[in-house]
Amino acid sequence: MVDAKIRLEIVTPKGRALTESVDEVTAPSVEGEFGVLPGHLPLLAALRTGIVSYRVGAQTKRCAVGSGFAEAGPDKLVILTDEYTEREKIDPVVVRKDLADVQQRLQKMEGVPIVSTDAKGADAAAVEARAQREALVMQENWLAVQLELYGDPPPATMRPFEEFGPPPPPPEEEVPEPDNGMPERSDGTAATSGRAN
Repeated sequence: MVDAKIRLEIVTPKGRALTESVDEVTAPSVEGEFGVLPGHLPLLAALRTGIVSYRVGAQTKRCAVGSGFAEAGPDKLVILTDEYTEREKIDPVVVRKDLADVQQRLQKMEGVPIVSTDAKGADAAAVEARAQREALVMQENWLAVQLELYGDPPPATMRPFEEFGPPPPPPEEEVPEPDNGMPERSDGTAATSGRAN
């Protein structure tokens, strides 16, 4: 078991980006980073944009991946991701320019109302604004992780996601009337509801 290895594969929509026999791997999941060693129990994890590091002998290598999924087993880790790059392929000047453009576009959207894509009766412009904002935040994260991999990370940004907070209240017409156990009058209201209808 001393010479046990893990076959690391990183696959993007463009094809297989990396295949390497490694001693250990660390990858960024949505729940936090996780590591895989030979003999790992089966695991399926959702990935967030971040840096994958892997060790071959005494040498540690790193690459950047976008969001996706990872499937681990005792001798293999397969990462399916939208994006992949290595440090040598990054032009920090271009990435910083693109990042500044994305951040400027995000700043312009600060005052635009956004709503959940599944909200009933939502304004189409607000739903579209949410989709645009989410795409820009994903692009911002990808550009930032490239700079981190290059060794020149941008300052941290705080972009709260609305879905992590409480959901917005439903529209007034969708709120059911409370059933207070009182008999209804002929006009459909409770006999002693105590509120105006």
